[in-house]
Amino acid sequence: MTTTDTHARVAAANPEGRPALDFDAIVIGAGFAGLALIHYLRELGLSVRVFDRASDIGGTWTWNRYPGAATDSESYYYCLTFSPELLQQWSWTKRYPGREETQNYMRFVADKCDMWPHIQFDTEIVEAQYLAERGCWQVTTGDGDVFTSKYFISGMGMISEPMIPKIPGMDRFKGPIFHSSRWPHEGLDYAGKRVGIIGAGATTVQMLPVVAETAGSVTVFQRTPNYILPAMQKDMTPEWEKEIKDNYPAIVAKCRNHVFGMAFDGPMGRNVMDTPPAERQRIFEENWTGSFRWVFETFDDLLASPEANRIAGEFITTKMKERVNDPVLAEMLAPTFDDYPLFAKRPPLDHGYMEAFNRDNVHLVDIKKQEPLAEITETGVRTTRADYDFDIIVLATGFKAYTGALEAFPIRGNSGQTLREKWQVQSACIMGVCVAGFPNMFTVTGPQAPFANLPTSIEQNAIWISRCIDKMEREGLDIFEPREEAEREWTAATANIHGQTLMAEGDKVNSWMMGANRDDKGARVLIYFGGANLYYDTLDKSAAEGFPELEFKKLPAHEPAAAAG
Repeated sequence: MTTTDTHARVAAANPEGRPALDFDAIVIGAGFAGLALIHYLRELGLSVRVFDRASDIGGTWTWNRYPGAATDSESYYYCLTFSPELLQQWSWTKRYPGREETQNYMRFVADKCDMWPHIQFDTEIVEAQYLAERGCWQVTTGDGDVFTSKYFISGMGMISEPMIPKIPGMDRFKGPIFHSSRWPHEGLDYAGKRVGIIGAGATTVQMLPVVAETAGSVTVFQRTPNYILPAMQKDMTPEWEKEIKDNYPAIVAKCRNHVFGMAFDGPMGRNVMDTPPAERQRIFEENWTGSFRWVFETFDDLLASPEANRIAGEFITTKMKERVNDPVLAEMLAPTFDDYPLFAKRPPLDHGYMEAFNRDNVHLVDIKKQEPLAEITETGVRTTRADYDFDIIVLATGFKAYTGALEAFPIRGNSGQTLREKWQVQSACIMGVCVAGFPNMFTVTGPQAPFANLPTSIEQNAIWISRCIDKMEREGLDIFEPREEAEREWTAATANIHGQTLMAEGDKVNSWMMGANRDDKGARVLIYFGGANLYYDTLDKSAAEGFPELEFKKLPAHEPAAAAG
């Protein structure tokens, strides 16, 4: 069914004189979520319009154009799996694809599945409002256009809204100053320039080795050092690709059934504390082959036992320090368990970050213990100890994770309350997909969903959403209301699990995984750490039981169009 056909169907479907809607479903975000939703909702015969303020497909991979941007999941499972044919047709070139290759993959999916007609680019949504009397959503664009739909779905992503720090004097700097996720598309030549990078998280770990190759100098202002795992990038070979494609059903099943949604084996059935030191060291060394596999394919207690976590962290930092020539720098770059446990902050994968500090043109400034930032000046950065002159300043300061994009513009529920207002103290949600007080609205990987391989979680969310909508369309239901009791239960269960893990230490080191990097809100529980596989089971159980978290309703048959106002 074409977009024109389905749109005509919506316009014709006008029972009891109600005003026609523009679309069955409006989706914000043309990344993995937007593509998955187009596929699954179109299968139901629904009309779908995806809006994106960018000029191309890709979601986060459209915006994060900084040098060195790449996935931290291995390519062959960082993808959508709804089509076995597409899995066989697409060929990855590397273990970890860069931004361009990932975006090209998404263009390939849109091409093969004829998704482009459902996407409207260069369109920013500035307001979304639930119209209770009509049981529908109304969205307004930056150009003033207004569209309505029965279902409103956020596919804006969990790390898409940048966290801009409030450093005095930022408006005084004479050169380019920008967030890393808003890297200028054209015209930024950093060759031979003095570059300052504020922040030392995953973005900087990827960016620094590339920028340092041609920049005159690069100075990294570090608040918190990272546990850095090796990426060990490598090219895709014909033999490796054949092995992957011959086993894709098993790979997809591994992702679906893994605690972090990745195609890893596990659990291993062994614990650090039960293993003799020599054997433990052998297992650590043998598995030091790149990716997050080292965490999940060595021992089962690394993220649960403080002592096991400390031992694992010390192994990682020993490996890190071996690659830095200056022992003082090596100590500055390596965290300890006393600073925070492994995975209380998300560990980045390394593509030469540690070695970059062996270059004469790369410098590190500790802004937590030694010389805090004071202000931005016309010529650079001033700390409590010194002035640093730059031509370019990059704010690699992270994101307002999970909720930021949903709070960036007013999304009003049935009481007129916005999501931002609702989440000022606690970011309550039901399974990361529904919010009490916001009928007929879905969020893909919203707050209190797992932190896992994103395409896996996104697709599982899209499946649950499509099953819910299918039920409503088959049974002639107009509205679903997320139950407040279900929201309280999920929020409490998520907090309880979170409190039993070492991730609960993240607020001490400003971890974005707890929203502790934000200056406009307090730290909170944002992630379900009960295991992505168990979370996916919960979604399936919900659908099989008829979505007990939701209350379904029909609009009164006698309600005339004039009552819509």
